[in-house]
Amino acid sequence: MHSTAHSFKDNAKAAVADPQLKRALGHVKSGFIGKRAKAAARLPEFEALRDAARDIKTHTLEHLDLYLERYEENVQAAGGQVHWCASADDARAAVLDICQRVGAKTVTKGKSMISEEIALNDHLEANGITPVETDLGEYIIQLRHEPPSHIIAPAVHLTKDLIEADFRAEHTQFPAERQLSEPRQLVDEARQVLREGFLKADVGITGANFLVAETGSSVIVTNEGNGDLTQVLPKVHIVVASLEKVVPTLEDLSTILRVLARSATGQEFSTYTTVSTGPKRPGDLDGPEEYHVVLLDNGRSQMLAGELREVLRCIRCGACMNHCPVYHAIGGHAYGWVYPGPIGSVLTPALIGVEEAGNLPNASTFCGRCESVCPMRIPLPKLMRHWREREFERNLSPAAVRYGLAAWAFLARRPALYHWLIGLEMRVLGAIGRRKGRFARLPFAGGWTRHRDFPAPQGKTFQALWAERQAGRGR
Repeated sequence: MHSTAHSFKDNAKAAVADPQLKRALGHVKSGFIGKRAKAAARLPEFEALRDAARDIKTHTLEHLDLYLERYEENVQAAGGQVHWCASADDARAAVLDICQRVGAKTVTKGKSMISEEIALNDHLEANGITPVETDLGEYIIQLRHEPPSHIIAPAVHLTKDLIEADFRAEHTQFPAERQLSEPRQLVDEARQVLREGFLKADVGITGANFLVAETGSSVIVTNEGNGDLTQVLPKVHIVVASLEKVVPTLEDLSTILRVLARSATGQEFSTYTTVSTGPKRPGDLDGPEEYHVVLLDNGRSQMLAGELREVLRCIRCGACMNHCPVYHAIGGHAYGWVYPGPIGSVLTPALIGVEEAGNLPNASTFCGRCESVCPMRIPLPKLMRHWREREFERNLSPAAVRYGLAAWAFLARRPALYHWLIGLEMRVLGAIGRRKGRFARLPFAGGWTRHRDFPAPQGKTFQALWAERQAGRGR
């Protein structure tokens, strides 16, 4: 992916000017938002469940070391193995070592944002192992050599016509005259191709929506069933997950699951919720012979100890980006790294540095929609402000921003001077713009007037009107 520091603004400009992307992103607004609202309205206790889910994750993060130790004990008791990985390099090495030890040539993969974070596919390919994405959206973007543009809908930036063209270019084993104009026809063809991958795979790699300390289980939530085949058919199952995915008990899991699907896709429950515990046991008809969990830190411990702890409550539902007006305008690829939208604007600077990702927390209107729909009640605007402050402290903000804020701070500490200058500015602008009632160009406001007119002031300032109203009440 492109470096966020150098490409976000250019990416965003290109995205806004892309009519195909705009057409594709229309489905985000028309689909996810309405479905979530209806699903939440059908469940009277939805808001109480959000509070309960938040409290479960908050409690878990406060005692994360204890729950991780218990999780490892139960994984081992079930016949599995946990690989503790401090960095992305460690995680890639652990996965590759397992694959090479069993002589794997092909691996099937379920959807996993952590595997995207550590660039696992590239690493496997560089070492002669072919990864096959089995989630339909992930499979489509793998054909296009693109990263996902959404946490739960990786190919949401594409239209049906583009996908048909990709299938015709890649699936040359099928008749050229075949019909692919309907979604069902595309799905059937992908299923036929992927079936060969499932049968050939030596290793299956999945992510984990949750890890259950009580049982040593990994949990995946899907709508396609590909995750189950990825776990069951190969002789080795590798789970790649980050530390914060652990929850204490199966009862806690059931509480969080009730808000996950409703927040993500507007479903009461996802089609498949699969709990895996260790390799197959004597007498089991199917299942892997080996079960490994690659447990990744990659900066989470530092976040746990600081002001960003709350972001570790995230359950990757995608609700924040589904409701974000900035994401609606530019899509996920403009963010330049693995995690797009409001959650990416907070998480990415923590993982790759605010020096690289400082543009992202500034890509927000602070409308608060992300926080209002987050099932874990993560205060995303507050956490984006945290990064803006760090950026300002390190002199990473543009000089015009720093000097402008310094000037505003000088005036804000002198209320009388501030009100006098604002009043003077209002009177001057009002007099100059009285004839047209607007300005097509205005010094220091080019970012606004480049796209729209600036209305001329037509009366007193808000502060003056408020003071008059308060004085009237006092009388």
